[in-house]
Amino acid sequence: MAENQRTLKSEVKLTGKGLHTGVNVNLVIKPAPENSGIVFRRVDLEGEQEVKALAEYVVDTARGTTIEKNGVRVSTIEHLMAALASQRVDNATIDIDGPEVPIMGGSSRMFLNSILEVGIQEQDAEKEYLVIDEKIEYVDEKNGVEICIYPDDKFNANVLIDYNSKVLGHQYAELNSLDDFDKEIASCRTFVFFHELEVLLKHNLIKGGDLENAIVIMENPVEQSELDRIADLFNKPHVQIEESGVLNNIKLSYSNEPARHKLLDLIGDLALVGMPIKARVIAKRPGHLANTELAKKIRQMLKKPKAPKYDPEKEPVYDVNGIKKMLPHRPPFLLVDKIIELTDNSVTGMKNVTMNEPFFVGHFPEEPVMPGVLMVEAMAQTGGILVLSTVPDPENYSTYFMKIDNVKFKRKVVPGDTLLFKLELISPVRRGIVHMSAKAYVGNSVAVEAELMAQVIKNK
Repeated sequence: MAENQRTLKSEVKLTGKGLHTGVNVNLVIKPAPENSGIVFRRVDLEGEQEVKALAEYVVDTARGTTIEKNGVRVSTIEHLMAALASQRVDNATIDIDGPEVPIMGGSSRMFLNSILEVGIQEQDAEKEYLVIDEKIEYVDEKNGVEICIYPDDKFNANVLIDYNSKVLGHQYAELNSLDDFDKEIASCRTFVFFHELEVLLKHNLIKGGDLENAIVIMENPVEQSELDRIADLFNKPHVQIEESGVLNNIKLSYSNEPARHKLLDLIGDLALVGMPIKARVIAKRPGHLANTELAKKIRQMLKKPKAPKYDPEKEPVYDVNGIKKMLPHRPPFLLVDKIIELTDNSVTGMKNVTMNEPFFVGHFPEEPVMPGVLMVEAMAQTGGILVLSTVPDPENYSTYFMKIDNVKFKRKVVPGDTLLFKLELISPVRRGIVHMSAKAYVGNSVAVEAELMAQVIKNK
């Protein structure tokens, strides 16, 4: 069943300080129109203010995810993005008057509660999912990082972390459905090792750090005087070490809360793909760099033309005999074997290229290659089926080229190849004039593409 896009019913207002900048900011999450996506808007800046929450705009992943476009920068967006993704929000405008999303407790909890309080509004436009149909992976062997995405009918994730820590040990977390995010993941806070605190502060990070918004892991024994010194650096009250190896300012919500938080970050970072994903994600030692690099990889895949899928077991819309009833072409100039899909605006056809093709006798005897002009002709014949399928007596019509534009030949087509032709209307058919975009694929690669214009005329 088709799902519609979603936004918030009304505005959400939050105020807090950034984890790294320590700057107090006001943040307003607003409903947004269909197909607008998630957009951050720096209302404290003049001129250009907007940056879309998309992976190609990620510029920094040091202790958080930062996006930037044309000088508009917003940091530490992952916890808010995870909260929006968990509620399947497709469209929202986020006004912020500072450079960093407030840390708000170090998890998605406060963001999620505010979103749940105002509620979700279903919109009229249909939601588009990214359906994974083959394994996608990101591997960093040096750091032991591996994230794999597999086909599935819904989003679910497994995370394994191992930092050679005797306190954390090996931790595993899973989320079987985004419906469980509120109960299982949203409250899980970020974590940091004690020995990292002073280094991070010296690198101008965690200025807004607070022992209430992070789990501090004590890997090795530390004198109370050293604890007090670090607390003073942060202008925080003195604390002590629990036997569990965690500072005693907070209690863990779950024994594997750090792993669950890594899963939270993974969800927020993968939301930068720009559309919800139906897939199973298995991640070993994920982090913001790996998460966002994988999201970038997926974004690049989305931009590539996607080859039609051909199932030889499926009954074609038209076999060669059906095609002959519609087109006037005959062997050796009938260059389409099957029509495998036909809609009001598009058509997909198929041709098996064999050594028996007559043109291979002279093109070329020692290096058989299908002539490019015949590939264009085959695409045109496929497009002719789209138009002629709309008239009651297609046998009484012929289709004539008017214009061929932007032709690009990208690979050879040779005996043994299967060509799949995908043609789509660029504009509605008017007065018998047809304007189509056309691509021919071999496997997942585009062999030729063009824009075709033709006129359908009734035979005399």
